[in-house]
Amino acid sequence: MTVKVAIDLALDRLFDYEVPEALKEKLAIGQLLSVPFGHREARGFSVEIAAEPTDTVDRSKLKAVTAIVDETPFFSPALLALVRRIAAYTAAPLESVLRAALPAAVLKKNARAKEQLFVSPLSATPEILDAMTKRQRWLYDNIVRLGGGWLAPLCAELKTTPASMRALASRKAVDIVARARRRDPMGGRRVMPSRPLPLNEEQAAALAAIKELAEPAPGDSPSAAHPSRTILLHGVTGSGKTEVYLQAIAAELEKGRGAIVMVPEIALTPQTVRRFASRFGDKVAVLHSGLSDGERYDEWHRIRRGDARVVVGPRSAVFAPVANLGLVVVDEEHEPSYKQEDNPRYHARDVAVLRGSIEGAAVVLGSATPSLETWMNVRRGKYSCATMTRRAGLGSLPIVHLVNMQEEPRRSFFSGVLLDAIRLRLERGEQTILFLNRRGWSRSVACEACGRVITCPSCDLAYTYHRVDDCLRCHVCGGWRPTPRTCPACGASALTYRGTGTQRIEATLAKCFPQAAILRMDADSTSRSRSHDDILSAFRRGEAQILVGTQMIAKGLDFPNVTLVGVLNADSSLNMPDFRASERTYQLISQVAGRAGRAELPGEVVVQCFEPSAPAITAAARGDYAKFAERELKDREENFFPPFCHLAVVALKAQDFKLVSTWSDMYAKSFSAFAEKNRSAGLVVSEAVPSVLEKADGWYRWQIVLRAKSAKAIVAAWRTILAHRPPPKALRCAIDIDAHNLA
Repeated sequence: MTVKVAIDLALDRLFDYEVPEALKEKLAIGQLLSVPFGHREARGFSVEIAAEPTDTVDRSKLKAVTAIVDETPFFSPALLALVRRIAAYTAAPLESVLRAALPAAVLKKNARAKEQLFVSPLSATPEILDAMTKRQRWLYDNIVRLGGGWLAPLCAELKTTPASMRALASRKAVDIVARARRRDPMGGRRVMPSRPLPLNEEQAAALAAIKELAEPAPGDSPSAAHPSRTILLHGVTGSGKTEVYLQAIAAELEKGRGAIVMVPEIALTPQTVRRFASRFGDKVAVLHSGLSDGERYDEWHRIRRGDARVVVGPRSAVFAPVANLGLVVVDEEHEPSYKQEDNPRYHARDVAVLRGSIEGAAVVLGSATPSLETWMNVRRGKYSCATMTRRAGLGSLPIVHLVNMQEEPRRSFFSGVLLDAIRLRLERGEQTILFLNRRGWSRSVACEACGRVITCPSCDLAYTYHRVDDCLRCHVCGGWRPTPRTCPACGASALTYRGTGTQRIEATLAKCFPQAAILRMDADSTSRSRSHDDILSAFRRGEAQILVGTQMIAKGLDFPNVTLVGVLNADSSLNMPDFRASERTYQLISQVAGRAGRAELPGEVVVQCFEPSAPAITAAARGDYAKFAERELKDREENFFPPFCHLAVVALKAQDFKLVSTWSDMYAKSFSAFAEKNRSAGLVVSEAVPSVLEKADGWYRWQIVLRAKSAKAIVAAWRTILAHRPPPKALRCAIDIDAHNLA
């Protein structure tokens, strides 16, 4: 017997090993193995098992598998098939996809469950009870009442010592043993149980449609592909999509199936986990990068053992080892954060659809502002659709006001309309959310004397001024420097701070409304563990009247007392050099506006912009998604952009400008020659150009944009050209299939 192993190195190939007689009965697909590799011992996953090696393998040169590290497979056959499909589609090494599919904490060689001492009461005989002191008898009775517990907390609760507990153990009254103790991501926070809420007609219809898709068709095998098992849940903000998810998952749990719920931001995870834990208790597990290694280890193993049947997390949760998967929910499916920007560059929404197809699970894509790719799949009949047009309960859609900031006083961050609206909310005891998608104090620092802007030497981009720690920071490479008092170029002291960020908005608000408590939520204020949850919980409890934040507050949050949302610089994203700029602007405004008026209190939204007549902004103000999508799709089709083609970006970078520019031009010509030779592939090749962010962290960056009807055609061109002309070591090349970022 031989086995093909994917070694934990990005070599993009499998290695054959002989299986020793002692391991043949235990070996299975997806196990973690220890194998000799070169002059060292390596670890890898079993991918294929064969009774005999292929003809191309010299049996005499095969090395034998050393050991099976864990007999329980890390990957089921379905998950392994998913990983291989992703590797082929994204042109990524199989090993890199395997690594992405597992939390790093799970694969650490010293990773293990945390053990602590647990005290269990025993059935004490009358002789044992009579021999106890009065204090020991009191302790024993309380341990029985509590049903035992972990040694340290139990000692604290009963105001005793471990020595007293051991004395009881010596009398055979209790048993003290080491047990694995879960490192709980909820931090021991209690969640009040909840019951299913009554559904309105639209919610009930959506739930029925999801249940119908989740039910296997007669004659289907459990893993049969089903092209129509994906449904778009197109519901306006506040329409009760989460309650539909909850009741759909409850139906799957009753059938013995599991579910995955994906959210776009870690900031949304605590709120979502609480809602699902209140309904399903300990059956819920959470997976995300904000957890400690121990928490991730414990949660992943809870899922693998089947102790947790519902998994909540961002994009990596799509790989959770849920057995008998019945439902995958991708909430806010339009969010670009579902796209992995590093290798392997997969899109978690598309992976969810693929996993559903492989495992026969229903997939729900939820959004008030669907991506145009998803919308087009509905129009083509590939996905079904359930629509919810009104808010659940007593909530109503907010009134939206567009304010032209060109008509406001110069250097004013807030329009008169917005200031009056905030003042009114403070008087009525209601809450306000203000959104600005730029952190820091000022976006740049410039000299009025010579005109120079102080830039990051590694990225050639303007530093952002952060007043909290009085320094200049680069938001690309993370570099920083103390804020100079004079111009580094001419020595003049006439430095000016241009633009505004969330820190400056927070400070200005404090001056305008000194009686108001203000919270800020951005990447700077949420760097410590669980800070997302702490800020949102404080705001929910009413400890602050105003919440200022970046895009992490723009979606998924539900605060009943928020009746006003202000959107600052709403049209700034329209000027991005990206064909998705209008779509993202529409989605962002619509999503952040949806935070207002989610209970019986009416909501109001003030959108401040400089181009109030821009189609994306006027459509967002009206909430007219269908009209916006129709216009945008027409433009995309005319210009051959997604969803009417697949778009890939070939990214090249080097620390030598001449090297990267020369090779980029050479590769562009090679792609053009391939396209000319293989005209049936329909490959459209752009010129090689510097990226929008031309220099980052000391690397010069160029790119080539490829478009074709088929992603396979792009991958074929990439592999062919790389095989004939591999790049030098000083040049780094990568391809991003279905790229979402053209910067």
